[in-house]
Amino acid sequence: MSGRAPLRLAMIGGGPGSFIGPVHRMAAELDGRIRLTAGVFSRDPEKNAAAADGWGVPRDRVYPDHHALIAAERARSDGVDLVAVVTPNHLHFEVAAAALRGGLHAMSDKPATLNLAQAQELAEIVAASGKLYGLTYTYTGYPMVREAREIVARGDLGRVRKVVVEYSQGWLSRPLEREDNKQASWRSNPAQSGVGGCIGDIGVHAFNIAEFVTGVRVERLCADVATVVPGRNLDDDCNVLLRFAGGARGVLIASQVSAGARNGLKISVYGEKGGLTWSHERHTELTLDWLDGPSQVLHAGSAYLGAGAQAVTRIPTGHPEGFIEAFANIYRDFADAIQGRGAGLVPDIAEGVRGMAFVERAVAASRAEAGWVMLLEGEGR
Repeated sequence: MSGRAPLRLAMIGGGPGSFIGPVHRMAAELDGRIRLTAGVFSRDPEKNAAAADGWGVPRDRVYPDHHALIAAERARSDGVDLVAVVTPNHLHFEVAAAALRGGLHAMSDKPATLNLAQAQELAEIVAASGKLYGLTYTYTGYPMVREAREIVARGDLGRVRKVVVEYSQGWLSRPLEREDNKQASWRSNPAQSGVGGCIGDIGVHAFNIAEFVTGVRVERLCADVATVVPGRNLDDDCNVLLRFAGGARGVLIASQVSAGARNGLKISVYGEKGGLTWSHERHTELTLDWLDGPSQVLHAGSAYLGAGAQAVTRIPTGHPEGFIEAFANIYRDFADAIQGRGAGLVPDIAEGVRGMAFVERAVAASRAEAGWVMLLEGEGR
């Protein structure tokens, strides 16, 4: 415990039928640093009330919309400190902007916004507000992902030459959006999801973890973004070549039609002296393969790991900890930043802008068969 009263959280979205809302709530409250205090969990009054009752939120702090919540909470002496945005993509900008302008910190589910223009505008709002903004790129919270980042930053692998990142799922191999599946329906609707389907849902995770682990930014890309299932409105399969600052090459695969795949996120980074591999399905391990030496497997919770991994490890080695804990590490770092205890490694609006640039540039370049394009104009060569 921190010795301070928990920060008070309001959650927008996440009502009955939501996958990510309960995850945000569990992760935010895991360390006792944040407490869910208010919210707008659904536009349906009955579902809104039911979610509040299930999570122990008083009925007088359940609101019909985020405007009412911000106004009422600002007027209270015990008003909320931060807002979690766990809605479909089309509401991310509106809610986060209103919270920041209302004097509240904001934590948003990814991607940051519906499009790049909104992300760039939100960056200006964040800067003007003086408040903190975070994004739940969850996989950056895993101890062995942070260990991988530290190994690359130390130069153990030598100069990075090659990056391969894959995020494969199979759950959209059938047209579930036409079978009254709530999660599939909004993700395949451009009005709610944006121009990217699979690439905006999981491709941005792959893109973000590639930049996070290597510490190097992508400058150019060559994309093949496809819709495999007939009649689907957005992409469900993506293959993108990457070029990083400094000359490293990369390959990014993101698919939601890889039948049989569950949540197959994996990254390999190769340098002059060796490479490393981390897989979400074996997330407590990090494999190092050396050009002139034996391979090594590092295990989460071990005393030989670096400070970054140690700081986000919760239980002894050999005991599994996973998705909720990684998510909670991001919320704990955010709480530290709000309370002036350090910045941590919370993905922020800069990552949000880059993620939206990745989605828009890849989709547009693929449609135009444009070949290699700049990620952001003015960057790189």
